[in-house]
Amino acid sequence: MSKINVYSEIGRLKKVMLHRPGDEIDGVIPQTMPRHLFDDIPWKKGAQYEHDCFADILRGEGTEVVYIEDLFRDSFDREGSREAFLERFLDVHGIYNGHLRSQLTEYLLSLDARGMADKVMAGVRKSDIGGREASDFRRFFPDEEYERYHTEPLANLYYTRDPGSSIGRGMSFHNMEKLGRELETVVWQHIFENHPDFADEDTPMWLSNESPFGIEGGDIAVLSKEVIAIGSSLRTTPEAIEQLARSILPRDSFKKVLAFTIPHDRKFMHLDTVLTMIDHDKFTIHPGIEATLDVFEISLGRDGELVYKDRSAPVEKVLSQALGLDSVQVLRCAGGSYIDAEREQWNDGTNTLAIAPGTVVTYSRNEVTNELLEKNGIRVLQMPCGELSRGRGGPRCMSMPLVRED
Repeated sequence: MSKINVYSEIGRLKKVMLHRPGDEIDGVIPQTMPRHLFDDIPWKKGAQYEHDCFADILRGEGTEVVYIEDLFRDSFDREGSREAFLERFLDVHGIYNGHLRSQLTEYLLSLDARGMADKVMAGVRKSDIGGREASDFRRFFPDEEYERYHTEPLANLYYTRDPGSSIGRGMSFHNMEKLGRELETVVWQHIFENHPDFADEDTPMWLSNESPFGIEGGDIAVLSKEVIAIGSSLRTTPEAIEQLARSILPRDSFKKVLAFTIPHDRKFMHLDTVLTMIDHDKFTIHPGIEATLDVFEISLGRDGELVYKDRSAPVEKVLSQALGLDSVQVLRCAGGSYIDAEREQWNDGTNTLAIAPGTVVTYSRNEVTNELLEKNGIRVLQMPCGELSRGRGGPRCMSMPLVRED
């Protein structure tokens, strides 16, 4: 029996996977912020405090919290798993040079399982194994002064929503745009294939990270046992949406996939930065996307082939029809005020995490939106966010549900 059970965005959250920010965020410097997808330098101690507050809120509501770093360390218990992981990790990193690859392999395997896992996440600095030697052809192409790593620090790892997605009773693993994020997916898929909580269970893999098409978990929302919403966005391609639909529709309870087109803009990087479900009939949305929002449906025909339909309509109609409801209430970020909505959406005012119907976790800084939610009957649990928000992600981005009540 699969240990994954996610057929809803709002069912009571029973088990969730997080990552407490660690040494990897110390690798973010001004020159590498674009590559690491940060808009400012995060302060580790402050980020850890805020993240601990987040985890405490979840535990206080009865959610079991597990950490990806613990699962990763435990996944090396299987014989040969460390060597197999390094083969894949270094391949994806593009480290094919024999001498450097041998140096990295020897160094990482010299550590115990915990040390190796921690160093993979933090990144291997050049000072860890010494400088390159003459046999490394790469020495003829000098690095910038700030390039002090042999392997990328996985600075976005605390945004656990994106590298993989729990959908129904299975998982999908994603081809992500940036190298550091693609390496996160290698970590995730290794856990899935080697940790006893997943490897020995009947848990289907909907997508592999070896897919050629880009997709990220922030674009995937499980609206019900029959409907999945996916954003066609800056990070998720139509081809990947089609591929996921083709994989999952014949093998689980889902009847349709709704593809929402959103602007290809960093501030709207995923569907969950502009649209989230917070109750059986309530959603938050950023009003800035409504004018350009198109929706397309993918379902299975009688012959087993995919069928495509244009379902574009006002968002309230799209969502109510998808859920079989007479109507839904769509709460606009900051009440629709242009200035307030722009400010609060930038700091993830619409990136709410529902932990039960009508109960959400939000960033405390989004005061206008939080007040709006409370006035409309939503229980709002607020967390601090001065450091965590520097990477442009909120509570939903930082959490991967593993089990929700149906």
